[in-house]
Amino acid sequence: MGGRHLKPFLSVYGHVSIDKIISVKDFPRLNTSINVLSKKTNMGGTASNISYVAATLGVPTMLCAFIGKDFPQEYRKRLKEAGVMTSGMIETEYGTSEALVVNDRNFDQKVLFYQGPQGWASKLEIDLSKYAKGSEYVHFSTGEPDYYISQMEKLKEIPYIAFDPAQEIHEIWDRERFNRALALSNIFFCNEHESVSAEKYTGGTLDEIKKHLVVRTDGPEGSRAFIDGKRVDIPAVKPDKVVDTTGAGDAFRAGFYAAKYRKYGTEEALVIAAATSSFVIEAYGAVENVPTWDMVMERAEDYLRRI
Repeated sequence: MGGRHLKPFLSVYGHVSIDKIISVKDFPRLNTSINVLSKKTNMGGTASNISYVAATLGVPTMLCAFIGKDFPQEYRKRLKEAGVMTSGMIETEYGTSEALVVNDRNFDQKVLFYQGPQGWASKLEIDLSKYAKGSEYVHFSTGEPDYYISQMEKLKEIPYIAFDPAQEIHEIWDRERFNRALALSNIFFCNEHESVSAEKYTGGTLDEIKKHLVVRTDGPEGSRAFIDGKRVDIPAVKPDKVVDTTGAGDAFRAGFYAAKYRKYGTEEALVIAAATSSFVIEAYGAVENVPTWDMVMERAEDYLRRI
């Protein structure tokens, strides 16, 4: 249950949201309408996705996030049953974050997002860092930049701080805040689209970001990583089918932490991360097809032999 671990190995900051996922053949042109092929509502958000998958894979995980009174009890129950520590998930007067995710037939995405309390966390004047104390890894994903920078400063004693602003890197973060957060972290995650903004803010290429680990995921092309400056290319792990890519990156992060919890090396952990990600894209929703650890390792086995 949610309180069975006294000390987290991983703490995750980010949104906990209600995701409404829509599939269409093609995105509509301006001032036109199209038919929706399917729609579904699921628990989502970067923090809940990463926490849920990591905890399901056996990682003692603390969720550090703000929600509204409208957050469904069903979702709270799911998180706790997965083993997520939810004492750091604080209810506020604001409405819970919501995402409208539109996927086309090529699995490209457009997202409309209501920030909710995570987007203006500083106004709440609530310090979540006390819940993350003692973690081996603290992962900062989507949310208000100034609040996250202040939390990173309070958690300097944590061995590994990961900075992962996701799609918000383009809009909410700016050069000054991005570089402050980067200086306070030793792991950086992004995808091929987000890397463009990262390189714009730093004025250099990803390989010039001198961190313990820099990871860029490229969807079906796999991922590239710089481990203490050394480049490593990680292949994508083939899924049985592709239904919905929502949450693939979050599952990748969770799989990485699950491997590190079990003392795997960084390159091996990235392969295991890719294997974890390959499961969630086989169903609609970020946490609707979460594998067990044994399932992940069975799928990762052949890929691990190649490194």
